[in-house]
This record gives sequence, C-alpha cells and structure tokens, in this order.
Amino acid sequence: MSVELFTGPDLPWPDTEDGRYARDYLTPLMEQGSEPFVANARTTVAVLLVDGEIVLPITVNDGERGNAWVCSPYTHYVTYSREELRVLDSRTLRAVLGGALSALGALFRWSRMDRVVLVNNWLLSTNLYPAMKDRQLAEVVAFLRERFPGHAIGFCSVNRPIEGCVMVPGRRIYLARPGEQGYRLRKRWRRDLRLIERRGYEVVVPDGPKRVVELYDLLYLDKYSRNNPQFTARFVGELPMTYLALARDGMIDGVLGYFVRDGVLTTPVFGYDTALPQPLGLYRMLSALVYQVAADRGLVVNDSAGAGEFKRLRGAVPEIEYRAVHVAHLPWRRRAGWVALSRLLEWIAVPLMRRYEV
Repeated sequence: MSVELFTGPDLPWPDTEDGRYARDYLTPLMEQGSEPFVANARTTVAVLLVDGEIVLPITVNDGERGNAWVCSPYTHYVTYSREELRVLDSRTLRAVLGGALSALGALFRWSRMDRVVLVNNWLLSTNLYPAMKDRQLAEVVAFLRERFPGHAIGFCSVNRPIEGCVMVPGRRIYLARPGEQGYRLRKRWRRDLRLIERRGYEVVVPDGPKRVVELYDLLYLDKYSRNNPQFTARFVGELPMTYLALARDGMIDGVLGYFVRDGVLTTPVFGYDTALPQPLGLYRMLSALVYQVAADRGLVVNDSAGAGEFKRLRGAVPEIEYRAVHVAHLPWRRRAGWVALSRLLEWIAVPLMRRYEV
C-alpha cells in the first residue's frame, strides 16, 4: 500500500470515473490557486494518491483569518456558530452561549487550531468519500503526520469513527434513499415535483454561470452567512458539476448543482430567488428534482444540513456529521484544544442541533 503527495497537477490520475472527475476538478485549483474559484478560501490545495487509485484533495492552512468555514475550524466552530445563535428563542441562552463562544475563540487562538491539514476537502460544505478501507485511512494519517508534523490532521464530512482521531461534531445532516421509499413518502416529494409544471416552470440546463452564482449568493450568502463558500463564475463555469435550473418566461428562478460519488448524490450549489413569494415553492420543487434524479439512478441523497422537519417528512434520516481530527503527534497544548472542543460540542452543541434542527 502507498500514499503519495502531489503539490502540482502532474500526477498519474487514475483512469476511473472518480479519477477523471478529480483531475478535471482539482487541476485548475492546483495550477491557479483556490481563490479564483472560491473567493473566501485562502488555502493551499494538494492531492494524496492512495494505492494509485484513490484521489483525496487536501488543504493546508496556517491560521489565515477570514476564511470560509470549509477551510477554517475557527470560522466553522466560532464565527459561524455565533451567527447560528439567532435561531434560539431564549435571550438568556443566546447570552450564555455567546459567552461560551468567546471563550472558545480564545481556546482556538491559544491552541492554534487553525493550523490544520484537511483531508478530502473539495472546498464544499459536503465532501463525499470514495470507498476506502480502515487501513487506508490509517496510512493516510501516518503519512500526513510525518509530512506535516506541526499541523492537526482533519478528515472532512465524516460519519464514522477513524482510529486515532478525535471526533468533533460539525453539523446535523440528512440522508435519504428516494428510490427505496414507500408510497406515502414518495407521494410527498412527487407532489412537490408536480408543482414545476403547475407553476409554469420547465427544467433546463443553465446557459452560463452568472445566474447560478446570483441565486446561490441570495440563499447561502445573503440569507444564511457569508462564511459559506463564496463560489465564483469560474467555479461554476470551469469545474465539473451537473447543473439543473427552473426557468419561467425566460428567467431562471432556481438552480442546483450536484455530483455523485460511491452511490451518493449531494448538491453543494443550491439557490433560488428569495424575493419571490415562499408559497411559490421553489425550495420544494428543487428538492423534489434532486430526489427524482436520485430515485432514477438508485442513489442515496446526502441532503446536507437545515430544514430538518421538511426533509424528515420526505423520508430523510438525521445523522451527526463529524470532523475526525488526529492530534496525537502535536504538543499537549495543541491537543488540549481539540479534545476540549470535542467534549464541549458533544455536551452542548449536539443536543442543540437535535432540538433546533441546526
């Protein structure tokens, strides 16, 4: 078994579906840097090749401030979490947790927790894995701790423990199997699907990146947080992803971009015109379109986080997503921050995620 590190795109890309996708997606990021494609991702992108057949992008950071949460643990667990406090209906709880987040920020700075290598980081909110054995994950850890002795080593978007890693809760995501659902659950999202024709929309492929970026920004940046990845027109126009849109009277009002890995589909690009009336049902129609694609192809949907009640009613099952972080090679001060964070989030954040669907 072998693990190799490549800092440039000149590597023996595997001649597989995953390998070709990785080549087309990662080559521009390695040649030109990440910021032309994700404006708030200041990071170094490199590639691990495992056993000559598995491609895992890594991002290397040394404490850069103002990064998107997909690159920065500080942004993820402190800055973004502070914004999430707005969903709480108790002013007292918001004040208590706000104070806790201030202390957590001090802990991050003291432990230098943004000095981190993130494995399988595609600069997306949801990072799907190829099929991997436990021994391969262990070899990746052993390799990276030797190459980056001063960095924590984190695995993005993990749903199972990785040996030797601290499991740090991240988000509550939802998984669905539309093709295996019974009649009642299918009826719900197929009713949403019929709205497309009833509202006068048609499903089209966007003819350029501009409107895609506009609609994503309206939802993920303007409505939710500018700490989400800020995709550029070059990301949409040059990196491989399948895009579908809802158009009416020559105007695109909703859009999604998806990709598939190891039988799982996810939609890191998703957006709609938030100025249009909510009863129009753009979110419902786009979500149903995702389920129809998955049902037709026999895929699992990783439906990401948020809108928990809506997703459960359509058959999605909640699951806590983690970052698995290896810190055993670091000084005690660096280890202490991650261990404390893991325990704190299991004690406070996970119950809040389950209660408030965040």
